[in-house]
Amino acid sequence: QVQLVESGGGLVQFGGSLRLSCAASGFTFSRSAMSWYRQAPGKERELVAGITSAGSSLNYADSVKGRFTISRDNAKKTVYLQMNSLKPEDTAVYHCNAFWSRLNSYWGQGTQVTVSS
Repeated sequence: QVQLVESGGGLVQFGGSLRLSCAASGFTFSRSAMSWYRQAPGKERELVAGITSAGSSLNYADSVKGRFTISRDNAKKTVYLQMNSLKPEDTAVYHCNAFWSRLNSYWGQGTQVTVSS
């Protein structure tokens, strides 16, 4: 079955960095677009960054452009989110998403990122 396991979250100070990882299994990773979403308390889940199956196209939320970088390693079946210059408003649970058709969209359980001011 499809599994997405996020790791790398934690508590970091304002201006710090974290690198999130999402290890995938149970599907053909190299054929799946991958994305990172986040959900802060009391807010809706929002797209943070996305990457196409071959890694040829990336997209970012305006709020993270220039600070976050999404990447993938198809050999390791892992997608990453490098987060630099973190701000308190980046505090959220970060979820990994795999998508290759309208009927095939899967989520990981998430990893907590907390940025202190």
